Amino acid sequence: MDIPNLSQNPQITVYNPIIPKDSKSPKTIYFIILILAITSGFWLSRFLPSSKSSSNIIDNIAQNNVTPADSLKSSNDLVVGQSYGDTGKTFTDTAIGTIIKGGINGEGTHTLQREGGKTQNAALTSSTVDLDLFIEKKVEIKGETNSSTKAGWFLDVGIIKVLE
Repeated sequence: MDIPNLSQNPQITVYNPIIPKDSKSPKTIYFIILILAITSGFWLSRFLPSSKSSSNIIDNIAQNNVTPADSLKSSNDLVVGQSYGDTGKTFTDTAIGTIIKGGINGEGTHTLQREGGKTQNAALTSSTVDLDLFIEKKVEIKGETNSSTKAGWFLDVGIIKVLE
């Protein structure tokens, strides 16, 4: 037996299909935007470098009377009292002596002979200054101490000032 529908408003069946979620959620979109921003920032910095940093280096050279080491052609170009090397960095270690060719026990490319004998010598290396130009010259060097197992003192030279 059927039950009659006594309602004045007949029921309407609404079809509610399941709506699939979009595969690109907001987190995914934000992640993609972040990656694009970082990548474009990196490449823009490579193709459009700031000119301010290069002008600061030139200003430092002029103010500190320091000449870029790559401007030297031979040891005859050296001027007593002139400093050569990298001024963009502050060096904490300083030593005075005469540079000779050859390291100490295989460490370094050159040796700084200091007063006080062999125990006071320092092994030298440098990626900014050609130490061959300063052989047999009395100099004041500024640099950074590196760890060493064979030499008493191993110094990476950044600035050299010719004394004699």
